[in-house]
Amino acid sequence: MSAPTATPATTATIAAAVLAALEAVRDPELDEPVTTLGFVSSCTVSGEGVAQVRLRLPTYFCAPNFAFLMVADAFDAIVAVPGVRRAEVVLDDHFASEAINHGVAARAGFEASFEGEAAGELDTLRRDFVRKAVLAGTDRVCRPLLAAGKTMDDLAGLTLGDAPPTADRERLRSRRAELGLPAGDDSALLIDATSGEAIGAQALPLHLRRARLTRVSAEANSGVCRGMLRDRYATTGLGEKEEIS
Repeated sequence: MSAPTATPATTATIAAAVLAALEAVRDPELDEPVTTLGFVSSCTVSGEGVAQVRLRLPTYFCAPNFAFLMVADAFDAIVAVPGVRRAEVVLDDHFASEAINHGVAARAGFEASFEGEAAGELDTLRRDFVRKAVLAGTDRVCRPLLAAGKTMDDLAGLTLGDAPPTADRERLRSRRAELGLPAGDDSALLIDATSGEAIGAQALPLHLRRARLTRVSAEANSGVCRGMLRDRYATTGLGEKEEIS
């Protein structure tokens, strides 16, 4: 017996849920959602529950490992949406589109998708970028505290829960938790992004300089990518948001 066909209203609701789920899929280098960046060109759901999402990137030669992570993460996010019976994620206009699209659809992994070219899977690369996101997030949380008059000694004694309850703090908490680092309110605000150990006052100036440089670099790359995407495509992506300076 074939599965019942969903009504247009139902498919529209599922499509909205799929787009919402894609907000959790991030560009690994920029640490921003693919929706916000404008990378989602279309999102449809058929009456049979087949969800198709088409992705686009700023250039034809964007790094294939980054692209693979985004397509694979998008697939995982979509299949978890209630009402979706099958997912199709299509990366358009990329030199490795065929290998990436086929590999993700087959759940083959990066190494098998690029057989003879890839040296392994992408877990280490993903973790490296999340560590950079922790550093950048540290700067976003600490800069306002320093501007408000906190000293290095003050920061060294603060916990994550002591920081103002902003979106930046919760983003930092989420990235730390993703790496298995201390993320509770009672954990130190400033920690090493690899070991999770608290940073002492003496090491704070260098740590915060690294954090600031990491944030500035990520935000500069984000601006460049947004500009190239606008030049490449004349349409706004689904869920795209203007860059916040």
